[in-house]
Amino acid sequence: MKSNYYKELVAEKLLALCAYLTVLTTILIVYILLTESFQFFKTVSIAEFLFGTRWEPLLEPKSFGVLPLLFGTLMIVVGSAFVCIPIGLTTAIFLSQYASKKVRRIIKPVLEVLAGIPTVVYGYFALTFITPILRVFIPDTEIFNALSGAIVVGIMILPMVASLCDDALQAVPKSLKQGGYALGTTSYEVTTGIMIPSAFSGIMASFVLAISRAFGETMAVTLAAGATPRFTLNPLESIQTMTAYIVQVSLGDTPAGGIEYQTIFAVAGLLFLVTLVMNLVSNFIMNKYREVYE
Repeated sequence: MKSNYYKELVAEKLLALCAYLTVLTTILIVYILLTESFQFFKTVSIAEFLFGTRWEPLLEPKSFGVLPLLFGTLMIVVGSAFVCIPIGLTTAIFLSQYASKKVRRIIKPVLEVLAGIPTVVYGYFALTFITPILRVFIPDTEIFNALSGAIVVGIMILPMVASLCDDALQAVPKSLKQGGYALGTTSYEVTTGIMIPSAFSGIMASFVLAISRAFGETMAVTLAAGATPRFTLNPLESIQTMTAYIVQVSLGDTPAGGIEYQTIFAVAGLLFLVTLVMNLVSNFIMNKYREVYE
């Protein structure tokens, strides 16, 4: 009996340690971002950083307006959402409501394979396949462009949307679906009028989580969209995202401690804040629209 007690105690302490390490890691990340960003904002005003339209911290004269990076990131996120949300949701509806077990056994592994492909492969796929197709139909498209990056990121996060939406739809009790058919409704009416509203919280949460994933994508976007911090809304031009800039400076010859080096933490802090807001929105949606079935 004592041995079982000590085993339970050790397991409990190990689990608690893992939880505390997670919290500690988050606190340390926030602390580093805040301290380094504070040093940056001693030199650059917050207004110049947030509302400036020119981002050239490595050239003379230096400029620290983050809007080109922010708009580049938003173009990738919005474009990828237009790709992954409708395709992912319809795929989930097909898998959960219409697909036979045999078809489901084929499609689900394919989605898992898509989720396991390295992001650098997606980047080369965009550069060597998607961009040439775009240039056939739109000759003005640059070799590196935001549209190609958005499409490939949408394909990359498609498995996340499809899988999470499928799980949300599968969690709806079958009695609700059967009750709809008993009332004489069609399959389409059951799907749109019963299944989707009942799984709404999980579906919306999957959208927000996928968008948060798109915010943090780096390699695929860097290879497909380029590294030109340009304040534009034209998806056919080369742009640079916040994560791509962080990689560019981190792998360069920028000396540690300088204002150029501190821009990494200022941009990373803004990216962290945006992602945090997205996760809070996701939790709010899940809690507000959650349906509890017994």
